[in-house]
Amino acid sequence: MEQTQEKKKGKGGRPPKAVKKEIRTGIRFTRAEYFIVKEKAIKAGLRYTGYIRQMALFGGVIARLNDEERAYIKQLIGMANNINQVSKQAHKEGMLNAMLLFESYRSQIDNLLNWLRRDK
Repeated sequence: MEQTQEKKKGKGGRPPKAVKKEIRTGIRFTRAEYFIVKEKAIKAGLRYTGYIRQMALFGGVIARLNDEERAYIKQLIGMANNINQVSKQAHKEGMLNAMLLFESYRSQIDNLLNWLRRDK
């Protein structure tokens, strides 16, 4: 007599989340209040429900980066590459030339980081 074992077939789909959001609650707004909250969520770069959840839990929302801030971050990345080149130059030509270049980049980086600080 042959015994056949059935292969267990996986359910497929998305794996279950570690923490489920099980409880739903409703909130009522006037039309004016609704559009104000929706506009603030758009400015923060969040969905409406995520905005309300963060406001309820933390009392504030940290907005995502806008185009100007992204441009500053790209500048910082470029400066990081330049600093890497300065270190290579320091090994080849000596420390004096490298230190002069590094000081100019350091002041630019300090200015950008001060501008990007969120707790101004």
